[in-house]
Amino acid sequence: PNYDRVSISVYDINGRLVTTLANSYFHPGHHSISWNAASYASGVYFIKMKSTGFLETQKIMLIK
Repeated sequence: PNYDRVSISVYDINGRLVTTLANSYFHPGHHSISWNAASYASGVYFIKMKSTGFLETQKIMLIK
């Protein structure tokens, strides 16, 4: 609900950082970010979203 820095990162199954999708300040509201994964291999990845007082990780499966 506040103007805050948001970081959204993608990690591979081994925990290595693959890419950072966002690392900037956002105004309150709904936002959309796309990941062009055309150059990445199929497999399991983790998306981590972090801001002040908030941290969430989701597991995704990339299938080509």
